[in-house]
Amino acid sequence: MEKMNRGILTALSAIGIAQALKIVTHKRLTGKWDVKQVATTGGMPSSHSAGVAALTTYIAANKGSRHTETALATVFGVIVMYDAQGIRRHTGEIAKLVNDLEDNFAEIALDFPSFEFVEREKELKELLGHQPVEVLGGAIFGSALGFMSAKFENREKKVKES
Repeated sequence: MEKMNRGILTALSAIGIAQALKIVTHKRLTGKWDVKQVATTGGMPSSHSAGVAALTTYIAANKGSRHTETALATVFGVIVMYDAQGIRRHTGEIAKLVNDLEDNFAEIALDFPSFEFVEREKELKELLGHQPVEVLGGAIFGSALGFMSAKFENREKKVKES
């Protein structure tokens, strides 16, 4: 572990754990276990937010809030979280509208045999982004993991020094 960058390991762990937690939150919402949730975008908690929050908190806990690395991670994290709950979520909502529109055209085509309509084989992916509460959930989880990782690392260093 000494050769591995702990900040990267912390962020990647937060992403992986957050993705796994989507299975649990899906079960709570639907009553059904679905292992495929581990590979989905969207959902609770946001793994994007968890990863950047874990990295930012880890850096801040080790370097301090006034350090340039903390500033970079914070700005990067804000952009990622804004994108996850803003642009990506809106893209998913547009995809839903396009899919609904195609379904409506398919119904109309049944009533008018002369109307040639070819349905796509695959619908557009609708769950791309996050609701703000999903981003917040990921950020809180990631921050907690980043803080614990930094404190654990500092404790390990103190033990080695003594």
